[in-house]
Amino acid sequence: MATYLDGMNGGKHNSDNCIGTFSTKKKVNLNKHIWEGWTVQNFIDELTLQFDMIMSNNSWQKPFKDKDELKEWCKSNQPGYKKHIPEVYNHFLSKTKLK
Repeated sequence: MATYLDGMNGGKHNSDNCIGTFSTKKKVNLNKHIWEGWTVQNFIDELTLQFDMIMSNNSWQKPFKDKDELKEWCKSNQPGYKKHIPEVYNHFLSKTKLK
């Protein structure tokens, strides 16, 4: 099963280092505070299992057809905070072949 570590730092994660990179080689601060103590990493962790199930056809929801559908899903399924978080969206986008 894929995890949030896939595509970041060659699958290696150093909890002392808050900077990760996605497949686009763009540096992302995973400890960036977003809302009420939640960080980018917290939102990614919260959505990863659902995302993996959807993309592997193990969910009632079909895999995402386009970027807009993925973006809306991220916003709608983030606990408590329903605004677009580019770092979260880009993390999951990097795990797809959406164009």
